Amino acid sequence: MTDRGPLATVESLALVALGGFAGANARYVSGLALPVPWATLSVNVVGSALLGFVLYEEAYLGAFSRQFRVALGTGFLSSLTTYSTFAVETASLSPGLALVNVLGNYALGFAGVALGRWAALSVAGAAK
Repeated sequence: MTDRGPLATVESLALVALGGFAGANARYVSGLALPVPWATLSVNVVGSALLGFVLYEEAYLGAFSRQFRVALGTGFLSSLTTYSTFAVETASLSPGLALVNVLGNYALGFAGVALGRWAALSVAGAAK
């Protein structure tokens, strides 16, 4: 992290807090809409895809501002996705379902990142 001064640090903290507030609320609503462990799986997969897009968008396009990436990536998506809930829910499942849950979260999470990368590359190609 480069030293951009105390106001930039305060700005980043505020952006993370605002994004985190929105992400945590989106996570809560998903838990109301879907049963355990489907809510956690869905937010982890969607979050992986969006984070993959944001990270690869930065590499290929650079159209998003640093502030937007901080608010969305570090704030919103970090609060939306949840490893701790995934771990607790997995521990409460039978061994067979726990294995399916672990494999599903990791396989679909990586697939989500690949989808995000593909989307960023597609947007970058269309922008040329």
